[in-house]
Amino acid sequence: MNPDLNPAPSPGLVVTRFAPSPTGFLHLGHAYAALFAHRAAKSAGGRFLLRIEDIDQGRCRPEFEEALYEDLAWLGLDWESPVRRQSEGLADFTAALEVLKRQDLLYPCFCTRADIRAEIEAANGAPHLIPTGPDGPIYPGLCRHLTGAEQQQRIESGTPYALRLNMDKALKMAGPLTWTDLGKGEIKARPEIFGDVVLARKDTPTSYHLAVSVDDHRQNITLVTRGEDLFAATHIHRLLQKLLDLNTPAYHHHGLLLGDDGRRLAKRDKAQTLCELRKSGLKTLDILHMCGYV
Repeated sequence: MNPDLNPAPSPGLVVTRFAPSPTGFLHLGHAYAALFAHRAAKSAGGRFLLRIEDIDQGRCRPEFEEALYEDLAWLGLDWESPVRRQSEGLADFTAALEVLKRQDLLYPCFCTRADIRAEIEAANGAPHLIPTGPDGPIYPGLCRHLTGAEQQQRIESGTPYALRLNMDKALKMAGPLTWTDLGKGEIKARPEIFGDVVLARKDTPTSYHLAVSVDDHRQNITLVTRGEDLFAATHIHRLLQKLLDLNTPAYHHHGLLLGDDGRRLAKRDKAQTLCELRKSGLKTLDILHMCGYV
């Protein structure tokens, strides 16, 4: 592994992080997650870090990033400087991909979403039998067996492609894996539920799975606290940690705040933002009450 990706963690020190994406304004669910991570660190005399996950440059906006700093400060949170921004760590992700390439664990996939959908619908005339994973239908492997010459010809022709992890090879190389979840105990990792997951695209040099695994390592995170909606993602993160010789933190997947409709709060559903709540006259203490922290 690139030595720059292999820092030595401080033994016994609890280090947590809150890692929002500046694609919208923070809402009450974000407040809950940030407060959870902050308290987990501070109650143990540890460190709380803030990371800006801004890889999706098409959706990220400077005004959203500035707003989240303001919201978190209003909540009474403090964090270390400088703040790590994923867009400034592209070399780290490239180095990680090179490690996987040298292990012959990546292959280019030239399929469009339409190609994959058509293959799934045509599979044995029974698309309902296609296995699905946390990210949707598992990739049917159309490009997995292309020859090197076929791959090169398509790349040179300018065909867009993604880099997928060859899950079968990766599982054989990694062997059995587990992780510790503070809410659920020791968990057996089952990354195969994702199939040949995408780790990068031609226009986006990393995926969420790769970026978060590398960044947690680079920042010496010892405890990842996040919503239970991301529990399944830990299966693939644990595999990447093994393949890339990264540190394995402990995890705590906490419950989610729900709206009046019983669904989790989300930006896409236009959940009421912290900025709106603040402008309506609510105080920090009100938000702490709403999150169950006082």
